[in-house]
Amino acid sequence: MLDIKSRIRTIPDHPHKGIMFRDITTLLLDPRGFRKAVDELVQAHAGVRIDKVAGIEARGFILGGAVAHQLSTGFVPIRKKGKLPHRTIGEDYELEYGVDRVEMHVDAVGPGENVLLVDDLIATGGTAEAAIRLIRKAGGNVVGCSFVIDLPDLGGRRRIEALGIKVLTLCAFEGA
Repeated sequence: MLDIKSRIRTIPDHPHKGIMFRDITTLLLDPRGFRKAVDELVQAHAGVRIDKVAGIEARGFILGGAVAHQLSTGFVPIRKKGKLPHRTIGEDYELEYGVDRVEMHVDAVGPGENVLLVDDLIATGGTAEAAIRLIRKAGGNVVGCSFVIDLPDLGGRRRIEALGIKVLTLCAFEGA
């Protein structure tokens, strides 16, 4: 049986000392591993009406685009401030040292549309929570959040579940 976790590379002290960076590029390079990850992200939502898949910049674009393709839905890029060419709506979120912002096009999600949010990893959940608020601001309904990796010690999964949203993760790494 193919193990997704074993196909994820850990890079110590990146981008800062003490951080164990979980690099999914090794998973993406492995055709069987990538396919399995996408299949598992899709199969968990069988029978759920999903109108759009939203992916958080940048690795969420890769995974979310593949999931949207498999589900035959549209894809919504959620990007950092100033990166989208058309009119946008945005949501701020707190970082360890400051504030950042995510945006999407004003016409990306319509009222009542069911949206699946996808990214590579959930850590503290701040970016995902901002993306959820953004989708809701547009009138969309977030039907779930799917991530390849969970860092449970950082509490992001609990933060998103506290919003009443189901969270799917394919593997977990203890520690930060």
